[in-house]
Amino acid sequence: MASLNVGNLGEFLREQRRNAQLSLRQLADAAGVSNPYLSQIERGLRKPSADILQQLAKALRISAETLYVQAGILDERKVDGVEVHTAILTDPALTEKQKQVLLQIYESFRKENGHGSGRGESGGAQAHEPAPDAREADGGPHAT
Repeated sequence: MASLNVGNLGEFLREQRRNAQLSLRQLADAAGVSNPYLSQIERGLRKPSADILQQLAKALRISAETLYVQAGILDERKVDGVEVHTAILTDPALTEKQKQVLLQIYESFRKENGHGSGRGESGGAQAHEPAPDAREADGGPHAT
């Protein structure tokens, strides 16, 4: 018998595929998996790897983290900031250099606001956060 998480994942994938108005074969082709394998995933008979989930998410134009949570790979509470990283890294319209620059800017803003590197770091960050006037006076995050 398939586990409950895999079944929920399959139902969720089927719903997302239908919302995207894709046939099983179209999604399988777009994600680079076989039609029977995708069918087994949707029916809760197979548990796909994180790589396959990422390919499916890209083909469905949804967040891979959403599928990771559905599959039980990622705890929903630990997604803080991860979706932004994935959106940047999987955007085909961006060059590798643009992706790296965007990630650096994003991380600098998170650190400035006391959120660390997407892992919920908060040890004393609130006391370190400057007042809004201080941020403007020092030139902001882009000052050198």
